[in-house]
Formats: sequence, structure tokens, C-alpha cells
Amino acid sequence: MRSFQRGAVRLHVLHHAAREPVHGTWLIAELQKHGHDVSPGTLYPILHSMEGNGLITSEHNVIDGKRLRRYVITDQGRAALEEAKLMLGHLCHELLGHPRPPN
Repeated sequence: MRSFQRGAVRLHVLHHAAREPVHGTWLIAELQKHGHDVSPGTLYPILHSMEGNGLITSEHNVIDGKRLRRYVITDQGRAALEEAKLMLGHLCHELLGHPRPPN
């Protein structure tokens, strides 16, 4: 189950990073809203792994005098997110009987 939860965290990261650049502290708070109790010690290795796999990139910014590392989705990350959405749609149909998404 733990690997499923990590996968869900990765999908949340891709989803939000596709909308706008995100940073770790914001992601932790956002994930908590969805029932994921993720510590910095768990999240940052996931982010670094995703960056190493080319799904996101990071940039350093100074915001309100604080240096933040913000994460942005890559084209490869967008493709992975779209593939995951399709797979999740099929899984939801199988498990919950929801309408099957278009192929």
C-alpha cells in the first residue's frame, strides 16, 4: 500500500506542477488536504527522484526574502500525467463502475 501512496503523491505533484510552479512547503499542505500525511523527509526525496527521472525541473527563486526551490513539470512529466489519467480512468471504471473514459 505504501508504494500506492507514493504513486498518488507523485500524481498530485505532477497535477499541481502542470498548473503552476510549486514548492515543497505548499505541496505538503496541499497533500494534507487530500489525506496524505507527508513529511519533508518523505516529500523531498520523491521530488528529487522525479527531477532525476525528467518529470519535473526545479528553479530557485527568492520570494518575500526567502529562497525557495520551485518545481515545474516537463514535457515528459505532462506525457506521464496524461498516461496516468487514462490508466486511472480505466481503473476507476473497473473498481467503481464509473463510465469508461475515451481512449
